[in-house]
Amino acid sequence: MAASWDHLGEIANVAQLTGFDAVRLIGMIVQAASTARLHKKNCKQFAMHLRLIGNLLEQLEISELKKHKETREPLEQLEDALRRSYILVNSCQDRSYLYLLAMGWTIVYQFRKAQDEIDRYLKIIPLITLVDNARVRESFEYIEMDQHEYTLDDDDKKVQDVIMNPDPSNTDPVVLRRSLSFSYPDLPFNEVMKKENEKLHLELQHSQSYLDVDQYEMIQHLMEISQVFASDYQFEKDVPYYPYVIDNKEQEYNKNLPVNAHPALRSGDNIEQHSEAFLPLHRRKICSPLEDPNDMKNGIRIYLAVVRSP
Repeated sequence: MAASWDHLGEIANVAQLTGFDAVRLIGMIVQAASTARLHKKNCKQFAMHLRLIGNLLEQLEISELKKHKETREPLEQLEDALRRSYILVNSCQDRSYLYLLAMGWTIVYQFRKAQDEIDRYLKIIPLITLVDNARVRESFEYIEMDQHEYTLDDDDKKVQDVIMNPDPSNTDPVVLRRSLSFSYPDLPFNEVMKKENEKLHLELQHSQSYLDVDQYEMIQHLMEISQVFASDYQFEKDVPYYPYVIDNKEQEYNKNLPVNAHPALRSGDNIEQHSEAFLPLHRRKICSPLEDPNDMKNGIRIYLAVVRSP
């Protein structure tokens, strides 16, 4: 199954991301991480690490790096790795929730692989390792020390065990509904499973194109689960509805997500704690909309301006 996941970039057409430089790609990854439905902790840890790299690259000015062959080639390799990383993080929002759960440890491995690859390319850019600038050297050393443990959350492990039950008819609908409540907060359970079934059809086509028999069989199993619940309307009224409520762990992850110039910030982000650490080191004004769904319903739109002192 890992082989098919390695083709993820081709599935999502990495070529569409051509033209974005490393700093812009990092901003896109941070934004995608903030809306991930699954692997939220992994996505946000990964995004925080990349923001450190983005801040370092901003000090060196990418346009200057690309003028010289010895720095242009490793930088292009870094950008290719970032494009694949964007597809990985974005997949945690767009793809079938059941599929992402079933592929849990494979995705964890891809996060580990992505960070190692990006850090490796960063180290071979000559100007970064040789530049005589104390602030740049300090930033580079901090990146090297910033290592994270990517893993599968305990709650996701429990749901993974449920959906991998060999008999789809014995799958616990209450556990599934609780897990899916964030992704589909307002839909009846049978309608949720219909949508999952549609997404799984696409995953099945992808697995066929890469001749991955193991993954094909796994997706068929997930489709059987979705069909069991989608076809029976009793689950609309019999399965308890669990409105999504942010838990303490996710609040902590949101606080640690770095400030970024492009994506919207959400309630719970600890701006005072992290703005100074992640602001680019040259003067810049960052104006980001703080968009909270509850605030938007009340017609409130808040803008946060963070300005570095001269």
